[in-house]
Amino acid sequence: MTLIKSISGIRGTIGSKPGDNLTPIDIVKFTTAYVRFISEKNDGKRLRIVVGRDARISGAMVNDIIEGTLLGCGVDVINVGLCTTPGTEMAVITHKADGGIIITASHNPKQWNALKLLNEKGEFLNDAEGKRVLELADDDNYEFPDVDHLGEVISREDFNDTHIAQVLALPLVDVEAVRSRKFKVVVDAVNSVGGVVMPKLLRELGCEVVELNCEPTGQFAHNPEPLPQNLTEISEVVRQQGADLGIVVDPDVDRLAFVSEDGSMFVEEYTLVAVADYILSKQVGNTVSNLSSSRALRDVTVAHGGNYSASAVGEVNVVEMMKKTGAIIGGEGNGGVIYPELHYGRDALVGTALFLTYFAGKNMTMTALKASYPQYFASKNKIELTPAIDVDKVLLEIKERYASENVNDIDGVKIDFAESWVHLRKSNTEPIIRIYTEAKSAAEADALAERFIAEIIEICNL
Repeated sequence: MTLIKSISGIRGTIGSKPGDNLTPIDIVKFTTAYVRFISEKNDGKRLRIVVGRDARISGAMVNDIIEGTLLGCGVDVINVGLCTTPGTEMAVITHKADGGIIITASHNPKQWNALKLLNEKGEFLNDAEGKRVLELADDDNYEFPDVDHLGEVISREDFNDTHIAQVLALPLVDVEAVRSRKFKVVVDAVNSVGGVVMPKLLRELGCEVVELNCEPTGQFAHNPEPLPQNLTEISEVVRQQGADLGIVVDPDVDRLAFVSEDGSMFVEEYTLVAVADYILSKQVGNTVSNLSSSRALRDVTVAHGGNYSASAVGEVNVVEMMKKTGAIIGGEGNGGVIYPELHYGRDALVGTALFLTYFAGKNMTMTALKASYPQYFASKNKIELTPAIDVDKVLLEIKERYASENVNDIDGVKIDFAESWVHLRKSNTEPIIRIYTEAKSAAEADALAERFIAEIIEICNL
């Protein structure tokens, strides 16, 4: 079964049987449930919904079904076409719409697609809201409006230029400072919508752009998740071109990774660290990332006189914690930068513009900038257990064993040691415990992971 129903949306592989995969029937079912949920919030008034998509192969087909379903539900549609996830979020805000649907499976391979659901603020639904949509999807007691009350397509428009203009207008984005540096930048947009948007943003900033995999064909040139093992091509091109840096985005452009001038990875975790360093240098304030993100953000925040908080994993949880603590910058260690001055969503365009402004004021290379930050190394592992094993009980046992340490249990179990940490999370769909560790060296991070794997095996008598 590859249809995953969660609070953040509906994700699955295209084709095969309804209910098991993302088929036209499932798309209609969950789009209708979403409309019913939004209608409940708005006392049945006529709704306006924004629809945008990335460039994956199935995107046009899914878009047409969603648009037709919305019209059949009596909803007016603003269709922004090929648009990034943050751009679609901004379109909801700009048009004062009642919600939005983003058609993207983010970093998943090309056979996947998804419906990501937004509220009227252009933010992902929270836990209770997502569960309500799933409830409504299982309730067939619904009547569609008659022919005199169908929805209309209000506009089909390109929102990408508007999003770029909104980013460049931010007070802490110094366009002239970046233009004066004339950076040479290689962009890998993995053949999706980032290939439309990122080169345009960079040229507005006066950069010389070398485009790599920027044709939005949906035929991903490599695994679309921006991890080091998938970025060997851009690493080589950055060196060959003598570029100042490389920029990598995922298919829907909410994750951002940098490549240094020597072809080495700046490391996704440090995208947020560097942007936060810049923001905090201009304004004292708080930061937030999730429990599985690098401790480097905490170190940089404290150095600037701010307070750092950790949230449960997931963008909606990060946003909730940012609002609670009044954070001025936050995000996730996967390269997701959230800058509330513009909107509460991971945004690679915002991250790029802020970073280049910061980098323009530094008389150093990317490798030197990376070396200036606290150095941490991560290790990500998992252990598969038998279905008979109570995973919650295992995590509780670990928590009790380390009760004398700094333990956080809002999302699994995270144990903060003096020079390292381990975060244990269970899968919601399989008897798996994911084990994330971070330490001052790769060897220490790996050793810490092996230690906890051994403890879990011991507890389970495997």
